[in-house]
Amino acid sequence: MNAAWSRRVLETFDASARRYDALATLQQAMALRLAEHCRRTDIVSGFWVDLGSGTGQLAEALEAIRPGQTVLRVDGSAAMLRQHPATAATERFDLSSGLPLWSRPPTLLASSFVLHWLPEPERQLRRWWNALAPGGVLALSVPIRGSFPQWHAAATAAGVPCTALPLPDGEQLLEAIPGSAIHLQRQLLFTQSASDPLRLLRPMAELGAGTTSAPQLSAAAWRRLLRAWPQAGGRSFRLSWRILLVLLRR
Repeated sequence: MNAAWSRRVLETFDASARRYDALATLQQAMALRLAEHCRRTDIVSGFWVDLGSGTGQLAEALEAIRPGQTVLRVDGSAAMLRQHPATAATERFDLSSGLPLWSRPPTLLASSFVLHWLPEPERQLRRWWNALAPGGVLALSVPIRGSFPQWHAAATAAGVPCTALPLPDGEQLLEAIPGSAIHLQRQLLFTQSASDPLRLLRPMAELGAGTTSAPQLSAAAWRRLLRAWPQAGGRSFRLSWRILLVLLRR
């Protein structure tokens, strides 16, 4: 991942900002689940930040579990930040270059479906954890390696490259953090179904999440890929996500 690719990622999310909430059902579900785990965790009120806030799904869920608590919404996409209420606290910042300089350390850093878009995710995660106030919490959900097995199988069967975004390895991610810091760790599996594999892939592209550093497939290669997609029974096709959910305490 280089600077040009990171800019392209932000441009694709800019383009999808207005329709993001209507399409991002899995992201919404994960935001609610992550916020619920935060509700059950002792987190000091103070400076809370949603890193890569998108349209604000996670920030809204966090503010709902702690009435009166403001969550700063940080994102590199100006179009995404324009979807937030006028009263929301926002900051435009490209997280691929690190973290903003704040006058106080956060007691909560939360991020959902963002870390895999950043260069050197293990290094970024360590940077986020180091930025916390003593006793602060880092709440994270991120798709990891092992996602999209059906897509990889179809690409192998069709003899074409798999253009899915390479995802970080969950174990390698956590190697960047002392084991004693892990307050909660879960690996979750979500499977989406459709009558056509294209219906599984198209929402990812419409969300902006179809951006990849892999070479583009030709139309003929796409047809071979879709014909080779494994059926789950009858006329059903599936796409599975493996997601790491973790809470870390500084």
